[in-house]
Amino acid sequence: MSNLNLKNFIRIEGARVNNLKNISLNIPRNKFVVITGLSGSGKSSLAFDTIYAEGQRRYVESLSSYARQFLDRIAKPDVDKISGIPPAIAISQKTNTRNPRSTIGTTSEVYEYLKLLYARVGKTYSPISGELVKRDNLNSVLNYISKLDDGVAILFYTEINPKQNRDFKEEIVALLKTGYSRLLYNGELARIEEVLESDKELNPENTKLLVDRVRKSDETEISNRIADSIETAFYEGQGQCYLRINDGKQEFDISFNNKFEADGIVFEEPSVNFFSFNNPYGACQKCEGFGSIIGIDEDLVFPDRSKSIFENAIACWRFDSTLQWKEQLVKNAHEFDFPLHRAIENLTPEEYKLLWNGNEYFEGIDAFFKHLEDHNYKIQNRVFISRFRGKTTCTECHGSRLRKDAQYVKINNKSISDIVLMSVEEALDFFTNLKFDNEYDNQVSYRIVQEITARLKVINDIGLSYLTLNRLSNTLSGGETQRLNIATAIGSSLVGSLYILDEPSVGLHSKDTTKLIKILKHLRDIGNSVIVVEHDPEIIKEADYIIDIGPDAGRLGGSVVFEGEFEQLKDYDTHTALYLTNRKEIEVPEKRRKWRDYIELYGAREHNLKNIDVKIPLKCKVVITGVSGSGKTTLIKKTLYVALKRLMGGISETPGKHTEISG
Repeated sequence: MSNLNLKNFIRIEGARVNNLKNISLNIPRNKFVVITGLSGSGKSSLAFDTIYAEGQRRYVESLSSYARQFLDRIAKPDVDKISGIPPAIAISQKTNTRNPRSTIGTTSEVYEYLKLLYARVGKTYSPISGELVKRDNLNSVLNYISKLDDGVAILFYTEINPKQNRDFKEEIVALLKTGYSRLLYNGELARIEEVLESDKELNPENTKLLVDRVRKSDETEISNRIADSIETAFYEGQGQCYLRINDGKQEFDISFNNKFEADGIVFEEPSVNFFSFNNPYGACQKCEGFGSIIGIDEDLVFPDRSKSIFENAIACWRFDSTLQWKEQLVKNAHEFDFPLHRAIENLTPEEYKLLWNGNEYFEGIDAFFKHLEDHNYKIQNRVFISRFRGKTTCTECHGSRLRKDAQYVKINNKSISDIVLMSVEEALDFFTNLKFDNEYDNQVSYRIVQEITARLKVINDIGLSYLTLNRLSNTLSGGETQRLNIATAIGSSLVGSLYILDEPSVGLHSKDTTKLIKILKHLRDIGNSVIVVEHDPEIIKEADYIIDIGPDAGRLGGSVVFEGEFEQLKDYDTHTALYLTNRKEIEVPEKRRKWRDYIELYGAREHNLKNIDVKIPLKCKVVITGVSGSGKTTLIKKTLYVALKRLMGGISETPGKHTEISG
């Protein structure tokens, strides 16, 4: 053992954490290692409570005493000695964030690069005309002038902007004192003294300040004079610069604007914080960057959208005390041709909006709830409102979380909100084929797009292609969270580290296991050690090194019953070896328990569920299966469980969208 090269192995001596029985072993570094065994045999005690705990403890001990005072003290695991351990990173199954601001995009760091990309090469378009908004500067004006022929006469003029509480005429007098001598009055050149003496009407519409007049030339002196004139015009005109061009054949004027504006709107120039919903500068002011607000929940107002108004589709207007609001709509519907017998789900967007806003013939749902709010001193009104209140999409940003003008910045006709609404697969396709019209944007965006594409590819390959980038991290299953953390780790390009993973195949369909193995091996190939606590046969077979903990669970476990390669494991009689070699099998029962009662869930349509109806038997074991991302967790955990909890009087979050539950 003394000759063991600790650069190639992690040496553990006398580990006694939990039920581990003073075990000693050598774990190869820079390899894909699987720790397997029965549940409760001591796998996690070895991987997490011993190896990871000691790796973390040593990292904390390496910090300065000043830094350590802000960290919790980490107890040394019950082990005699651990040698050759690299910096350790643990990736568990737990949904490790309850932060309502955390999304797939922010967790994977893709959104950080998206903000940078849109800040650097995003183009702002006016919401009124759709025209590109751009700011002119010295270089853009010089670039225009460089295309003119030599000898062309150019007049530089600009707006007159009174300063220091002076009126317009007083400002002209002040300009005369500073050295300016001519104006452009009603389009014609005139000396300032003559205009002032004539008592002519002066206003910003008919009077401009002449800055200079030159003939275009490539001579250095003339070029410098032109540049100075442009800067002076921008300064005096507070962002405005006008040129009058006369080439001997025609005369025309052209304007340049140093302000970032179009159609009378001054736009904010894009910056990284402009696209950050975690920053007050970029977040929607109404929802403060959450994308949702506490308001009237449309799904509670219309619990069954297959019904029409005539069939009492509006839940809040079904009571004797509120029936008059519905009768007002029914009585006057013929005045504006409203389809009372059409299902809510089949109404046009205009008709649906009308139900909420109302018109001169009836008061809408918004007015109804406003009336209750105005009389909320009555306890019955407060209770009534609470029945229809829940988290709803913000009406200002429509769930994008960003300030409204962030939507005006686009790349290839896509705003940053359009990108995060795409699935990972769609976003990967978009950025893989992204091309810019000019070389400057291509060069500036090259590295950023590379980083985005690389991260999206890993997330796609690890089996999470169906997730959208704005999906909340706290709505992911444990398996999805763990795989996303693996993808983030690979994206960070760390090398020389020890990654410890807790059953990454949990929640992963067998068709996606091959992709997971490929990702884990990539993590190894870039220079890391990978230890995986796992039961999946495919992953065990693909491991470089296998450690089997047993022989049984609890006090009967805690020993190393095998360590080596898969081919060697076949010759052993451990529980793992017996089942992997099919010497033991799980018997399929000949008889199944009969059932009569069941729960029925109608119209489940949360996330990717396609308005499905499900019948679930009672008093028997029921398995919900399907490929990763098919909607299993959404159906059972987000919809069925929460809906049942609410029906039984428990306080719960809003259940996933569904029509009805019975049984």
